[in-house]
Amino acid sequence: MNREAPLGVFDSGLGGLTVVRALRAALPHEDIIYLGDTARVPYGTKGPATVLRYALACTRALVDRGVKSIVIACNTVSAVAPDRLRADFDIPVLSVIEPSARAAIRAAGDGRIGVLGTAATIASGAYVRAVCANSTRCEVVGHAAPLLVPLAEEGWLEGEVPTLVVRHYLQPFVGRGIGAVVLGCTHYPLFRPLIEEQVRAMLGPHVPIVDSALATADETRAFLVARDLTTTRKRAGQLEFLVTDEPRAFEAVAQRFLGDTAPKATIIDL
Repeated sequence: MNREAPLGVFDSGLGGLTVVRALRAALPHEDIIYLGDTARVPYGTKGPATVLRYALACTRALVDRGVKSIVIACNTVSAVAPDRLRADFDIPVLSVIEPSARAAIRAAGDGRIGVLGTAATIASGAYVRAVCANSTRCEVVGHAAPLLVPLAEEGWLEGEVPTLVVRHYLQPFVGRGIGAVVLGCTHYPLFRPLIEEQVRAMLGPHVPIVDSALATADETRAFLVARDLTTTRKRAGQLEFLVTDEPRAFEAVAQRFLGDTAPKATIIDL
């Protein structure tokens, strides 16, 4: 496999850009091709068969562009598709759930793990399975937080409405002995300051937040290093953006997700 080839990253829309941002910090010399399936966002309200069909199309588009590895920057896809993608494509496929589960186990101590995610991710039980595969002592309490996705896409990250929404979604964790809260959707790190504030107020001052984007970037770096797949380039990695609908709208908000100037997006048909 060509170590100088780019990483392929995909998500249903903009949320996966939080993973791209974390990857750029962890692997600053790697080129990245990001595919946002903006024509079919969100995935979190769709059934497993539909999500799998979309994931296969996204992966095929990135494999055809010569990527050396796929990073699924979507918890919903990570809950249903990794095994099928690994079986169908001769390429390493990494997802966000397993790294997040391992990071949560380390962070939670003797407490339960609270997971905020899309309805599809929570209903899949993927976090429960991932935690049980790594620890027999940790218990998972999951709660769907679907409104955070459209709020993030609209850039509505602070103020009374997001605060009330976050408090509503954290309420089921109150009194449950939560030792760590997982941001189980790649949109949710945009709300991290607000969620941390409300977690301190509602669950206690020492309950850590587990960011799935950061956990995924750390394990992706370790994976590439272990397999001698890191680039030898010394220049800063380049970004290429692909979308399936309305590239101008994508570009307008991508900078907010990346915290940096975003390149022009190319529209493709899946």
